[in-house]
Amino acid sequence: MNSNDFKQIQLNFSGVGCWLTVIAVAWLLGAVGLGWLVKSALVLVFLLALAPVLAFVGLRWWLKRNVVQGKCPACNFDLTGLKNTESLCPNCGTAIEAKDGSFQRSTPEGTIDVAAVEVPVVEVLPESSDQTNG
Repeated sequence: MNSNDFKQIQLNFSGVGCWLTVIAVAWLLGAVGLGWLVKSALVLVFLLALAPVLAFVGLRWWLKRNVVQGKCPACNFDLTGLKNTESLCPNCGTAIEAKDGSFQRSTPEGTIDVAAVEVPVVEVLPESSDQTNG
C-alpha cells in the first residue's frame, strides 16, 4: 500500500484570530461603558447591508412609474423610453416624445397635425347645352 493515500484532516483557523479580536474589542468597550459605540457600529453595518436592497426596490418602483412602452406613430416600431422625453425613432427617424403613456410625434408650437383621408373620386359630367336652353 502507498502511504501517500492517507488523507489528513486539516483545519484552517487563519480567520478566527480576526473575529476573536473584534469580539474582544466589543466586549471591552461594553465593559468600559462604551456599549453605545458597539451598538451604533452594528446599526451602521445593518444599514450598509440593507442599502442595496432598498436601492433595488426603489429603482424598480421608479422605473415602473417612468418607463413608457409603445409603438412609433409613423412606422409602428416597438419603442421604450422615459416619460416626458423627446427622441428620434431608431427605425424611421421621426421626432417623437413620450407623453401620457404613449409615443406622439413631436411637432413645433403652432403646427397642426392632421391625418390624411383618402376620398373616392367621383367623375362629374358636364351638362349638355340643349337642356339649359329649353
